[in-house]
Amino acid sequence: MAAFIPVLILSLGLPGAGAAAVCGRCPGPPQNSSIVAQFCTSRGDTESEGRCCRERGARSEHILGLDLSNCSLRTLPPELDEAAAAIVLDLTENPLTALPDGSFRGFTHLQHLAVPLDLDCPGGSSAWEKVTILESSRLCQGQQNPCNGSRELAWPCPENSACVPDGPGMVQCLCQSPFHGYKCLREGVFPTFLFCGILGAVTLCLVLLLWGTQRRKAKTL
Repeated sequence: MAAFIPVLILSLGLPGAGAAAVCGRCPGPPQNSSIVAQFCTSRGDTESEGRCCRERGARSEHILGLDLSNCSLRTLPPELDEAAAAIVLDLTENPLTALPDGSFRGFTHLQHLAVPLDLDCPGGSSAWEKVTILESSRLCQGQQNPCNGSRELAWPCPENSACVPDGPGMVQCLCQSPFHGYKCLREGVFPTFLFCGILGAVTLCLVLLLWGTQRRKAKTL
């Protein structure tokens, strides 16, 4: 424990320790030609942090815009999830070969996404209100709500659950109270105390069993 404390203090003292790693994925601020720079400038209430912009003076750490254009990306960076609250995202001028399914799961606020021309918009064209072909990029605008009753879902939510958007062309099914469990078939409040009691009793029994076993072995030595 004593060895852990100095390491913790050192990490807390590092400059920019709270900064999102994805904002420093590429050098410099958002490029002037990027849709992210245009968005952040037009708002007038944002401040830049590397390739990101956030709301100025806000307590929230949510990223509003992220510019990863011209970053020599062949795959999406693993830290992209840090920008799940982004409204604008630019991935143009990168040798990306594909956008794997689920890459933008949780990006429910994303309204403007620019990708290389060779790539399709995540979720397909039907997941967006408008898709515009530019010189060397594709602009996906206005994320559609896949839970809209006018559209047929590929995976309908089970009874006693509600459909909630979970990113471009993706949904998640949340159980409606008081239902829970597999396919929301169980009704009532989850028995938390009973579950914890049983788990605690089983854990205690295992601990006592291991203690008794190790004690017998120690006596035979």
